[in-house]
Amino acid sequence: MISAAALLVMTAMVTACGAQEDGQQSGGRASKQVTMDEQQAIDRAEEIINHAVNGMSPKPTLERMGPVPVGPCIARDDHGPDDRVQVTLMYKLTDVPGLEARSLVRQARDAWLKQGYKYSPSGEVDWAGAFPAIYMRTESDDFWMDAVTGVLDRAKGEGLASLKVTSPCFLPPEKSSASTEADPAALEEPQADDPARHRVLGHSSRVYDALRAGSAPTQPGEGLSVVRGESGVSVHHTWSTRPLPEDVKVRALARAQGYFRSAGWSVRHVPTREGTPAVVARHPEEGTIAQVAASTTGAVRVAITTPADGPASSDV
Repeated sequence: MISAAALLVMTAMVTACGAQEDGQQSGGRASKQVTMDEQQAIDRAEEIINHAVNGMSPKPTLERMGPVPVGPCIARDDHGPDDRVQVTLMYKLTDVPGLEARSLVRQARDAWLKQGYKYSPSGEVDWAGAFPAIYMRTESDDFWMDAVTGVLDRAKGEGLASLKVTSPCFLPPEKSSASTEADPAALEEPQADDPARHRVLGHSSRVYDALRAGSAPTQPGEGLSVVRGESGVSVHHTWSTRPLPEDVKVRALARAQGYFRSAGWSVRHVPTREGTPAVVARHPEEGTIAQVAASTTGAVRVAITTPADGPASSDV
């Protein structure tokens, strides 16, 4: 059984996969070239979290889920390489009875609506049940957030409320706004004999077999890379299928999910801007994260990330 913490970490990993479009957003509006620094992104995310929590009753304690994940937007939907990064904050709401979790999610929703924040295409999920979730965004600066109830005891209706805020992909001030090439220190080709390289390519191959859809020619920004971030060094592989009809795409995503479950991965669906939920899976021993998501082009995008220094602890 996946812990609420692990589910939140997995959710954060998919936010860049098919979600940050260049030149187009939901409704066809032009996207903004966002420039901020990491601290500004963190401060804004904290502000959005506080908007949800400050008026809550009973008052929960915020427990951060791991370090702040900051990393490159390497699964960009238009395939283009760039220097943008992204920040995600995740919190559990603790020190309240489990029966209050549903109420806390409702209160977060009401507080965010009062701030003028809008529903994302996923809106509210399973509000009629005991374990609802809501997905919203800020129109002014395009931060995305959710409030989710994780199940602790289904029979008793007890849950654990959690909040997550993800920034848009942004260009750090030290990077030129005209830059289109990835920083070679951040994205570099792994060595041919690198065990992580073989591991990530093996996972990609098995996902390819599960999707049963031909791959598209490699686009700029796709392929193998070494990613160096605050959380360590990882090897990343990104590729896309050819554009697929909607029904074929849905079946391909279902097959990918079926493969991960049968292979013992922890799996969940994650709402995306495109409307079709992405599949996010985590290998229980390696710490490898797989993301399979529909693209605005009609293709299915696959991103596999594995720790470069070998299997990671499963206690995320």
